[in-house]
Amino acid sequence: MTIANTTTGIDEFRRDALPRIADGLAVAVAASLPWSTSATGILAAVWLLALLPTLSVEALRREVLSAPGGLPVLLAVFAVAGMAWAGVPVGERFHGLESFLRLTMIPVLFVQFRRSGHGLWVGAAFLASAAVLLACSYVMINLPDALTLGRGYGVPVKDDIIQSGIFTLCAFALFHIAFTRWNANQRGVAAICLAVGLLFIANMIYVVTSRTALAVIPVLYVLLAFHCGLHRRSFTAIAAYVAIGVVALGVVWATSHHLRSRVTFVSREISDHAATGADTSSGARLEFWKYSLRIVAETPVIGHGTGTIADEFRRHADGSTGATASNPHNQIFTVAIQLGALGVIILLAMWAAHWLMFTPAGLPAWIGIMVVTQNIISSQFNSHLLDFTQGWLYVFGVGVFGGTVMRQKAERAPGEAPEPAAPSRP
Repeated sequence: MTIANTTTGIDEFRRDALPRIADGLAVAVAASLPWSTSATGILAAVWLLALLPTLSVEALRREVLSAPGGLPVLLAVFAVAGMAWAGVPVGERFHGLESFLRLTMIPVLFVQFRRSGHGLWVGAAFLASAAVLLACSYVMINLPDALTLGRGYGVPVKDDIIQSGIFTLCAFALFHIAFTRWNANQRGVAAICLAVGLLFIANMIYVVTSRTALAVIPVLYVLLAFHCGLHRRSFTAIAAYVAIGVVALGVVWATSHHLRSRVTFVSREISDHAATGADTSSGARLEFWKYSLRIVAETPVIGHGTGTIADEFRRHADGSTGATASNPHNQIFTVAIQLGALGVIILLAMWAAHWLMFTPAGLPAWIGIMVVTQNIISSQFNSHLLDFTQGWLYVFGVGVFGGTVMRQKAERAPGEAPEPAAPSRP
């Protein structure tokens, strides 16, 4: 009887308590992302330990056999295989593999949030954490020693690219909520969401500007119109939306010297680098891409193997330009150098599958399509899919809200039901 009671207690804990604990830990991971890589890594490990006992083989198999869940796993498996033909020490091979393995968490999150109704809690925690970061940024710039605080002017932690990427997602999530609340005659909530969203945007325009974020924002502005249904309304609504965007762009360009200098400085950086070899951000990227093309051309089909980027750049770089790197600042080149055209095909197919998964209406789908779109665009100038913070943002954004969208679809479909809270034991 004692053994039976103990077994029953363990089963109840796995069925009832562990899924709630795993949901809470997913919320904690999201809240940590704007602030600390160490906290994110620890919380993600604890989250996975809490979640694994609640998963069923059948549910995982279903997700891995689907395109959105299977392609990230396929890319990671190919990276494991790529270690076999990498001509670098084993330590460098494993270091190159680490970031790919993170993608295998996407189907795991699909399973978790197919059965959990707490996906938006994860988004709310991320938004609240980013709002605190925003407040800290505004406080910092008004302190006497603002230029020496944190990681730069108006950047409390991490860097301006990460901060701007986080603020972009939060702003456009709030804009979507403002649209839907306005249409639901909840004008007060809509006004608050719009105002807070504009505070996020204002920080990127007037305090610290990432040029990567500036490339993402116009695309998300256009996507927002389609996702909120403006294309199904009158020509007047579409024209008004376009006019608002044009006017806002004009006001921003006229009033933000910081933004103008960041944009116009790109051409100057490129010309200075070409003329004198000056070490500039834009000039260095061009050098990285030039050498990446040479490296990829040597083994275009399967690449040089996992973890070989730094070694290949050392081998090809011209000493006079100093263009050595462990990151070519382009996600396609990052994959192509290591895994060749086959790896790039898997990468592009994965992005496409994830983007198409979020075409339905609703806030969870909008958050998902924002995350994927941002990653695709920013990965043309950085290797964000395999970077730590942006990589976890992609994994949790796609995994949590992909699972939530699947759950909503199952609830709407006759004869289907969401995933049960935990697998039953035989």
